[in-house]
Amino acid sequence: MDNDGTDSDGVDAPLDDRRDRATISSARTAVPLSPRVEFPGDPGLPGFARLFDGAWVWRAYCQRFGTPNAAPRALRVRQVAHSPGRRAVVRYDLEWQPDAYLPPDMVSVQLDRSGSAAVIRFPEDRRLPGLVDAARPDTALDLVNRRVLSVPARRVSVDVVRYRPGSRAVLRHRVGRVTFYVRVVRPAHVDELLAAAELVGRSTFVVPRLAGCWRQGGVLWLSQIPGTNLRTSIRQGTHPSPDLLLDGLERLWSAPRGAHGHRAFDLAAYYRRARTVMAYAAQGHDEANRRLDQAAARLEQFVENWRPTCLAHNDFYDDQLIAAPDGRLALVDFEDAGLGDPMLDVGNFLAHLRWSSRFGRGTAAASSGAFHSCLRRAALQRFRWPERCLDLRESVCLFRTCTNTIRRPRADWRQRLAAGLSLALDALGPAAASR
Repeated sequence: MDNDGTDSDGVDAPLDDRRDRATISSARTAVPLSPRVEFPGDPGLPGFARLFDGAWVWRAYCQRFGTPNAAPRALRVRQVAHSPGRRAVVRYDLEWQPDAYLPPDMVSVQLDRSGSAAVIRFPEDRRLPGLVDAARPDTALDLVNRRVLSVPARRVSVDVVRYRPGSRAVLRHRVGRVTFYVRVVRPAHVDELLAAAELVGRSTFVVPRLAGCWRQGGVLWLSQIPGTNLRTSIRQGTHPSPDLLLDGLERLWSAPRGAHGHRAFDLAAYYRRARTVMAYAAQGHDEANRRLDQAAARLEQFVENWRPTCLAHNDFYDDQLIAAPDGRLALVDFEDAGLGDPMLDVGNFLAHLRWSSRFGRGTAAASSGAFHSCLRRAALQRFRWPERCLDLRESVCLFRTCTNTIRRPRADWRQRLAAGLSLALDALGPAAASR
């Protein structure tokens, strides 16, 4: 639900329900949207509600790309990015019937304040000019040969790991027995990503090796690091020593800034964006509104007074790390590294553990909760931080994480939003949660 800067300029002509009536008529098959979600109307974005109307989305798809021989059994909402009054982007997966024998299809609909909508099918994305070539096996092989290494293989296997329309993508290239993770960003952001990689390389974490770069396309190849995702390990009850995490972070925090300036983390901007999105979404839900007001009242002054103090990761949590077979930890996502705040790094990790403890199930939730207590205690003892200062940072990170309930909506997203905001209050102590 965060604004990712995506817009629809020059991507496709605006859709018009009056246009191509023959095509629209042939696409009248009802296609359910999954999950069935509704958001409050947005007066600044005419037609916003249509993005959650499966029949309209399917007609728009057929109008843009032609009507397939079979309709999908569902349009699954995977991601919602909404800047109230400005723009919205919704990404869907088309789930075909098993007997249709059609490849998976990802499509995004982008809406701007004029009411114009553009339908874009992955991997076409003008903001990410290298994505088309990197995502298609035939052209990916040529890219690997020219930009990474010359290989005798006849093909590259390509998997999509993550994709945010207009913003970034992560792919996996398998060439024989060699695997690379491929980051696709806007070309203007390549230097920032390279600087962040150099920065986290000063920590004691293992960092992927840069194997190749195509600046004009915004494509970088990073070596694969074998191991187990740390989030998976923690939820299974196998967690590292907190000192292993804190050793790596402390080395990063104490690194000299170097001759070149580093981008500063803008906590206030992220906070205000999250509050705007949640205030829009919480309309008509008394509990979520009440919790939002309570959390904002407690966090506002802290956010406005916060300033970066040293180099930091700025988005540090369990899903960004790999537990390597030799016992070391590898840091595989680092694009936000720059000037930041040590306590915010730890607070963000704690926020994700608390979230997993609340919304997880069974032993996974219990294991996340146990490691939360262990890591918090270790950090406070090691750095002698005031508890209140760390609590504020965990709370503001939970506040931002609450937008995930909107960005990746489920049928019960309103209840999850209210519960998430309660967690942000819980991090501040019983007095805050009871007011």
